[in-house]
Amino acid sequence: MRPVRITDTTLRDGHQSLWATRMRTEDMLPIVERLDRVGYHSLEVWGGATFDVCLRYLYEDPWERLREIKKRAKRTPLQMLLRGQSLVGYGHYPDDVAAAFVRKAVENGIDIIRIFDALNDIRNLEFTMKVAKKAGAHVQATVVYTLSPVHTTEHYLETARKLAELGADSICIKDMAGMMAPYRAYELVSLFKKELAIPVQLHCHYIGGMAVGAYLKAAEAGVDVIDTASVPLAFGASQPPVETIVRALKGTPYDTGLDIKELFEIAQYFEDLRKKRGFERGVTRIHDMRVFDHQVPGGMISNLVTQLQEQKAIHRLQEVLEEIPRVRAELGYPPLVTPTSQIVGTQAVLNVLTGERYKLVPEEVRRYVQGYYGRPPAPIDPEVQKRILGDREPITCRPADLLEPKLEKLREEIGDLAQSEEDVISYALFPQVARRFFEARKAGKLGVMAEQMSEKKGANPVKEAKGMKLEEIRELLKLLKESDVTEFSLESAGMKLTIRKGSHPSSAGEAPARPEAPPPVAAAPPAAPQEELYTVKAPMVGTFYRAPAPDAPPYVQVGDRVEKGQVLCIIEAMKLMNEIEAEVAGEIVDILVENAQPVEYGQPLFLIREKK
Repeated sequence: MRPVRITDTTLRDGHQSLWATRMRTEDMLPIVERLDRVGYHSLEVWGGATFDVCLRYLYEDPWERLREIKKRAKRTPLQMLLRGQSLVGYGHYPDDVAAAFVRKAVENGIDIIRIFDALNDIRNLEFTMKVAKKAGAHVQATVVYTLSPVHTTEHYLETARKLAELGADSICIKDMAGMMAPYRAYELVSLFKKELAIPVQLHCHYIGGMAVGAYLKAAEAGVDVIDTASVPLAFGASQPPVETIVRALKGTPYDTGLDIKELFEIAQYFEDLRKKRGFERGVTRIHDMRVFDHQVPGGMISNLVTQLQEQKAIHRLQEVLEEIPRVRAELGYPPLVTPTSQIVGTQAVLNVLTGERYKLVPEEVRRYVQGYYGRPPAPIDPEVQKRILGDREPITCRPADLLEPKLEKLREEIGDLAQSEEDVISYALFPQVARRFFEARKAGKLGVMAEQMSEKKGANPVKEAKGMKLEEIRELLKLLKESDVTEFSLESAGMKLTIRKGSHPSSAGEAPARPEAPPPVAAAPPAAPQEELYTVKAPMVGTFYRAPAPDAPPYVQVGDRVEKGQVLCIIEAMKLMNEIEAEVAGEIVDILVENAQPVEYGQPLFLIREKK
């Protein structure tokens, strides 16, 4: 028996889980030195969604944030979360990009890299583990915890053993959905401590309310480190509060030795910040307590709420939560953690909104089923696999082996806009978002753009869309039923969606740079009313873009001849950049929407004179 050490997640997972990752660097820096003096095992400050959100919404450089934190944290190791071959993105990156990112992360101040793969596919962890080890980081390999018929004790132990054999310095059990019961935590931690010769860390989210109990039993089992957050950023979808854990273990053989008075003074800083920014506390709701049924992590629920609000269908959340386990089982029981949580969650949302299961199939679901994300934990339902893949054959190799190196090509593309190697890597990870950031930086407009985004999104984007009118929801349902779209595809680095009208199955990534949207305008009348023209309609609520990037020419102009399947425009919807393809061949007669204009589901976008 020995004292339990604590990793503080406030500056990463805490605000990602509760504040949509919107804590700014200026909010963090004043408190870092005090956090550094507490005596934590480590401070988790980077990775996960922080990189993307810094560039996309806060107009901050994530590399600069890391460097500034490192200047102030001189005692405590800095930790980050890495999504295996997906790094801090949502799809796999080539090895050259992965290696460059990991090396620069360590060079800029990261000491501990927690590396996980959503499927516990060791092939997706091996390369980044090797690079991180060579770069001098402490490599913490992760066993992702979930519940399913195939996620057995033997599965977890075998995974942990393989990771230890690959050179992991420690093992983390990652309970992202808060489903680890206290005695299950005792069982797994005891087993790992007995069978492995490296430290074991436990990461739980509060969600269903059992995480505190799980931590206490893990302490009895010999866990080395646990994850907590400062109380204003704890509970709910986040981690348990450090203050509670410190008090619970005080005076026991597992006493953390942390100063509770100091912790509450730090908590007051974050409480004042919470009030200033308008964020809510972490709370446990009824659907959180039902996590053993739907198995949805708290952060994923927040994303589902936002997606459904954007589509004016928040009243259907319970249906989505019931649909998710069905989709998950059919897809081989993937743990619901980025990016598989996005894949399963989006498919469930589309199944519910359309009223027909798998009528809309995201391309990333196809890629997952085909093996491009790795090996599913269990076999995929054969009927679903055939419906999704058609004649495509699954792949059996490591997915990243199919990706060509691209760092040098991207370096040439971004040119002088990149001021450092870190900029080149940012561009490699999020090309359009990074380009927009670099252009704003060059023009001296980062502060202005950040303020505009803040005003547009609101302090807490999870809250921004509340209060939808019943009339709007009814109109959405009407449009869903009356849409005459026959076939189109929506594509991005994050997700591609294909819809085929008339498909009746049985019941068995990054947005473009967004200019300031002008007010909605009335659709222009048809150029030739007497003609019978084909109307291309918006597949969902979103924002219309005529070009793939601000500096690129439009996809099509009036008078252009187009072929079936040719890209006409982009609609940004559900936080994805979606390419809309022509359903028919013919001539573009009219474009009915202005660039960057918000559009509603079923709103006419193009008129096409069909080629006979």
